[in-house]
Amino acid sequence: MLERAIQLTYSHRIAFTRGVFSAGNATIADLVSACDDSPPHRVAVFVDQGLVKDDESLLTAIEGYFEANRDLFELGLEPCVLPGGEVCKTEWSFVPSLWEAMDEARLDRHSFVFVVGGGAILDLVGFAAATAHRGIRLIRFPTTTLSQGDGGVGVKNGVNFLGKKNWVGSFAVPFAVVNDFDFIDGLPTEFRREGIIEAIKVALIRDAAFFEWISENADELEKLESKALESLIERSAELHVDHIATCGDPFELGSARPLDFGHWAAHRLEQISNFDLTHGAAVAIGMALDLVYSRLVGILDGESCERILALMEKIGFATYSPCLHEVVDGKLAVLRGLEDFREHLGGELTITLIPEIGKKLEVHEMEEARVVEAMAELRTRSGG
Repeated sequence: MLERAIQLTYSHRIAFTRGVFSAGNATIADLVSACDDSPPHRVAVFVDQGLVKDDESLLTAIEGYFEANRDLFELGLEPCVLPGGEVCKTEWSFVPSLWEAMDEARLDRHSFVFVVGGGAILDLVGFAAATAHRGIRLIRFPTTTLSQGDGGVGVKNGVNFLGKKNWVGSFAVPFAVVNDFDFIDGLPTEFRREGIIEAIKVALIRDAAFFEWISENADELEKLESKALESLIERSAELHVDHIATCGDPFELGSARPLDFGHWAAHRLEQISNFDLTHGAAVAIGMALDLVYSRLVGILDGESCERILALMEKIGFATYSPCLHEVVDGKLAVLRGLEDFREHLGGELTITLIPEIGKKLEVHEMEEARVVEAMAELRTRSGG
């Protein structure tokens, strides 16, 4: 047998700015200066429809940016507008249409794909870019609190298939991620709030001091004050990237996925609700379920459990949905999420729980009777 080790080093670049597509903003130029190849670089740009449906000024700004930076970039075709939200990850026809657009733009492995939008469109376009020419350089421009602090700074792409979330996908480190806080300012209230739950999540598994900061700034975060929200996004993004870069399993070759604390139920709840539950709302409920479960089986003390749940509720997250008690074929549908989770990673079931704030614990079984008990407790807590 012949065996050789292959070692690769990736740079994961995250930038924070405002007005990234202003002609004089140097953020993108500074990032692209890391390239070995010479400009101008061919680019295809894909934009979330939700950002331009009532106002096309963003498209005008993007085209103006490329016109002002012709020495650095060559726009391969006009910016392409795509439906955002979960629908874009569920309809497979979007994938070949993206490949066709990249081909029309004459992109190659020295080109760039820019994608501007929420987490779903980042996943979709990221997957298409990772598979075209076996990988075209990708720059993500997340436009939601959820994607700026969590999913948009990760290394995963994916689309839904066979009725399963992210069943088809890839691991690909983006060339860069640019978080432009101007996008956050224009979000509806419920979407400005979404990313806070993922920040609480990463604080619970990695950084007790960050959890304390969130608790101390709960009033400002409840009101969605910009300064507090921006600080939260920056720290959340930093913790996510640190986890990916330093925990030894960035491409999830093992069976543990700590950053998905609360997600085994959340992914299932999204499907049960036909995606009426947003990802952030589903994650909040999934986290609440695992927190109460942990208390019931003696992993987490009652005071800490109540403190975390109260913080989530204060900031505006529900900790229960009737979808938790949806029954399919005589069984609670959410419990299928445990098998989906095991199957998605392979190997034995591995669920991350919280033994104390800032620490994580991996367990390999969940007592269904206790999960059901936790669900009932959350229903009572909600007044349902």
